[in-house]
Amino acid sequence: MNPVKRRATLEAVRVALGIDDVQCQAVEVDSGVPAQPVGDEQTLAGARNRAEAARLIAPEADLCVGLEGGVIERDGTLECLAWVVVLGTAPTGEPIRGESRTATFVLPTEIASLVRAGVELGAATDEVFGGTDTKKSTGTVGPLTGGVIDRVAYYAHATVLALVPFRNAGLSFPAYPGHQPTLESVG
Repeated sequence: MNPVKRRATLEAVRVALGIDDVQCQAVEVDSGVPAQPVGDEQTLAGARNRAEAARLIAPEADLCVGLEGGVIERDGTLECLAWVVVLGTAPTGEPIRGESRTATFVLPTEIASLVRAGVELGAATDEVFGGTDTKKSTGTVGPLTGGVIDRVAYYAHATVLALVPFRNAGLSFPAYPGHQPTLESVG
């Protein structure tokens, strides 16, 4: 239900697939991971779970998109990242899945220390920069880049990349065994 994730998805579908008249229904689903995912695998699992849960809620949808932001420890630093998962169906009826990860960036010590202490990234960003609910607007990337990149652009770029199998439906892409949407995987 985050408006940033919705806008990023709409922008990505518009530019990647050339569809201007997109109907988008945001649904509230549980990610199945902590509110602040830590690590690549946990963040990817959250995005997969969100996309799969959305597919169960709206099976008639052409695309179901799950976006999950997280942090990852690397070489003593804490970096911000997000995963995007897109589920759909080919004209042949076969399931299509696209997955992509955003670029990463190092968090300043002031934010990283709060996150390591258990504060969610958005709240830590608000505390350090004096913002309010930045996770639903600029995100952490906004103030850190001086507004050059905001959270919509940050997510939209990865969403475009996750749409590659949909844009190139005539090509073969690897399957993701064990991650097809089922009631058991999100229940």
